[in-house]
Amino acid sequence: MPQLDQLSACPGCGEPLEDDDRFCGVCGTDLQAAAAVARTSPAAAHPAPAPYPVPPDPRRARALGEEEAEAAEDGAGQPEDPAAPEGPEFPEGAAEPAGAGGPDGDETGDYTLADPADPPADPGYTPTEHDFTLPPPLREAAPDPRARDPRTPEGHAPQAAGAAPPAAAPEAGEAPEAGEAPSAPRDPRTPHAPTPNAPAPHASHAPSGPNAPNAPNAPSALPDPRASVPPPPTGPPFTPTPAPAAAAEAAAAPDPRTQAAPPREAARPLCVVCGVGEVDAEGYCGECGRAQPGKRDHVERALGGVAAVSDLGLRHHRNEDAFTVSATALPDGSPAVIAVVCDGVSSSTRPDEASAAAAEAAMESLLAALPRGVSGQQATHDAVLSAAAAVSALAEGVEPEPGRNSPACTIVSAVTTGRTLTVGWIGDSRAYWVPDEPDAAPARLTEDDSWAAQMVAAGLLSEAEAMADHRAHAITAWLGADAQEVEPHTASFKPDRPGVIIVCTDGLWNYAETAEEMAQVVPAEARSAPLPTARQMVRHALDSGGHDNVTVAVIPFPPEVGRAETA
Repeated sequence: MPQLDQLSACPGCGEPLEDDDRFCGVCGTDLQAAAAVARTSPAAAHPAPAPYPVPPDPRRARALGEEEAEAAEDGAGQPEDPAAPEGPEFPEGAAEPAGAGGPDGDETGDYTLADPADPPADPGYTPTEHDFTLPPPLREAAPDPRARDPRTPEGHAPQAAGAAPPAAAPEAGEAPEAGEAPSAPRDPRTPHAPTPNAPAPHASHAPSGPNAPNAPNAPSALPDPRASVPPPPTGPPFTPTPAPAAAAEAAAAPDPRTQAAPPREAARPLCVVCGVGEVDAEGYCGECGRAQPGKRDHVERALGGVAAVSDLGLRHHRNEDAFTVSATALPDGSPAVIAVVCDGVSSSTRPDEASAAAAEAAMESLLAALPRGVSGQQATHDAVLSAAAAVSALAEGVEPEPGRNSPACTIVSAVTTGRTLTVGWIGDSRAYWVPDEPDAAPARLTEDDSWAAQMVAAGLLSEAEAMADHRAHAITAWLGADAQEVEPHTASFKPDRPGVIIVCTDGLWNYAETAEEMAQVVPAEARSAPLPTARQMVRHALDSGGHDNVTVAVIPFPPEVGRAETA
């Protein structure tokens, strides 16, 4: 093929050219026509600077390549034109271009032009190149396919310099061109990494210029390791299913959050005697072994016009005495003060219950009768019978303990109504009158239902001899189911001077039997301080031996209207 007036660079895009290039491989410019224009155009000596390279359409370059291939096939079978010159002819004096030794030369077609100061001999000669020496083209090193331009979006490979931009992706509904493979759908789990062989983004969104994405033929970037991570599960969380046996056990097991805490055992009280040991359920100290006071071991009560104290004593394990005190108003508005004291018979069954039942029944009867205007003596008689019925009721349906009688007790009561004092009794519990004046004579107001009293009344024994006998406290009358016909004893008195009535059990009068001895135990301020008086008299019994339960009630006489309180 004859040599052309070769250009070193494409006048259209500035792409460096080879020796036997007929068309520019970038923009497709016809180099023969460009050379002819350069020879005939005076402006070729000073060509305009090449415009900014515009990326060519790859489809046009592909079409031009096919035409070039067809032209090469057509000319392969034709003989070479003998008239065609083997190479360009240079006029005399013109410098021969470097590397113009023939088609096998290694040079790239760069020429050394004649100095413009030395015009050629032929005046019709027109230079075919620039009037200066062109530098050899620079060969850029191939880019590292693993390197990524930081300005390039993540997941896209860098584009080689001068490479054509990728073709625009077909719009929805367009069929791909002939020879192109259809694009594969993008994996929704890899939003940043493109699918291999996927088409370029849409032309309207594809960037242009030197930072444009790679062409399809450019080396692809390494795959994004994040693309291999499986997507997170979208279904409900996995819940292991327990085995049937484990599930049954879990269902049967109670929820500890819904269970109430076990009740804590109440702290046991300490012994009132030694103060160290704890008291067990039976009422005994675990350290010293002594029985602890019960609810009835020591009882005190005081109203405005009466006071009473009961104590276990020093020899008994329970207090079998009981008392009630109260006050009410008579129909005329005057006060009525009441005291009832009962002593359980130790040889009977449940004597403590018997004394309590008798005292409550007698008080209830008195409080019901006196406000209705019943006389003090009649009300007292009826109260004793009510107490006897209450004690007898304790034995109904219950067998007595072996060797013991049915529940039984004694009773003594005192009622003050105005200027009248009424007493009633069954058994050996007593009532005493002690005047405030030291010179006035005290008196015992009751007679015992006992063996000693019968001996004295029959004249068989003196009182001292009878009381010295071991049968002295054996009672001959009592309240209980096995008692003979109950005939209450009642008596009314009209004291002519102030004083106090002492109502007590044998636990006190055993240490102050006669009226004179009892008067010596009663303090001088007893009428104004009934409760301290009762305490002092109980202390006297305990100090004297405390062999029995001790109960005493103190009623000032006459009752003070302002101090008497109803209960």
